[in-house]
Amino acid sequence: MISRASETPSQAYVWVWLPGKTEPVVTGLLTRAGGQLVFNYGRSYLARPDAISLYAPELPLRAGVLPPAAGLMMPSAIRDAAPDAWGRRVIINRMLGQAGKDADPVEIDELTYMLQSGSDRIGALDFQKSATIYVPRDERAASLAEMQEAAELMQKGVKLPKLLDAALFHGSSIGGARPKANITDGQTKYIAKFSAQADVYSMVKAEFVAMRLASHAGLNVAQVRLTQAAGKDVLLIERFDRQWVMGEGWTRRAMVSGLTLLSLDEMMARYASYQDFAEIIRLHFRDPRATLHELYSRLMFNILVGNTDDHARNHAAFWDGQALTLTPAYDICPQGRAGNEATQAMLIIGDDRMSRIMSAVGAATRFQLSREQALEIAQAQIEVIRTRFGDVCDEAGLSEVDRELLWRRQFLNPFAFDSVPAELLALVIDS
Repeated sequence: MISRASETPSQAYVWVWLPGKTEPVVTGLLTRAGGQLVFNYGRSYLARPDAISLYAPELPLRAGVLPPAAGLMMPSAIRDAAPDAWGRRVIINRMLGQAGKDADPVEIDELTYMLQSGSDRIGALDFQKSATIYVPRDERAASLAEMQEAAELMQKGVKLPKLLDAALFHGSSIGGARPKANITDGQTKYIAKFSAQADVYSMVKAEFVAMRLASHAGLNVAQVRLTQAAGKDVLLIERFDRQWVMGEGWTRRAMVSGLTLLSLDEMMARYASYQDFAEIIRLHFRDPRATLHELYSRLMFNILVGNTDDHARNHAAFWDGQALTLTPAYDICPQGRAGNEATQAMLIIGDDRMSRIMSAVGAATRFQLSREQALEIAQAQIEVIRTRFGDVCDEAGLSEVDRELLWRRQFLNPFAFDSVPAELLALVIDS
């Protein structure tokens, strides 16, 4: 067991930015109860005329203790606001320094991660020790070069000097496993993704290419751009959960992950499926038909560009207290593969998660699409990828070596075309 800088906390107050507001209010208390964390709304919050549930299917707006659903350690809608792999590494480095290099992230408890991470986290929640005074845990603004240097040192397990520790703290509350940080540029907020030491090709540029091609294919995706810091590529992803209100400040949009929508946690993530996601969309989303078509198009695109990291935390929905709306797509990043055969992180239909066009076609009716419509979506996306790949690679400044590594390995891999109709195969046969 690792040593801690302070006593393990037993509770945390949950604060929320209500829709359209630029200041947070306290909603209730997250408390340790045995091996679980349970939540209950405060009476003052329940008395507010503008109060909304944090997520009605899981945390309905009512008095009393609200324990997690069966199999969960804590309410999933609250867990969504806690840091993931990268943020936990930042916190371990901050708390333990060099000793944290070999530390197991599970040795620090969830409440500590919540209370030690930055306040500009994804969505509209934050965690505080006080129910009456909100104190944001945001360090001074840092340059991208400082953040890049800090990320490189931390990957080596080096205890960060105070200046660089403050720089990297901006990414401690963000999800995902890759080095990243929050930055603010005028009236826009970005997530900055940095190159990682283990990258065998430019993952940063590969994600840029995939995201730009997704936009060309008509998908609703987060806006991205490339820059450099200390001679290294940095991907900037515009945050869609923040909006600047002139003279008032930043509003925050509440979000829930695909894991929360599916009532799962990380230990159960392998059971997440597009089929079940589609059923939730039909029942609980605004404009379900259009949303089903959008999600299906994302599934098909993930297959075609080799994004096999489409796990349930890489899908999310806005929650406004009444209904759900799919967020723009994010984290569309081609993944390395040893051979042709690959699987998606989420099941597609039944037990099938194979990264094949025809696996997606087999699920089309679950998304209110015919087989013919599914094949048309595949054809349109293939044509965009085939015709725009070179231009977008030029835009990214992607090297010829990396283009060769990506083309027909991640992008339009032959395995994706297993058993497709001849007209689809003809689109890539000479590529």
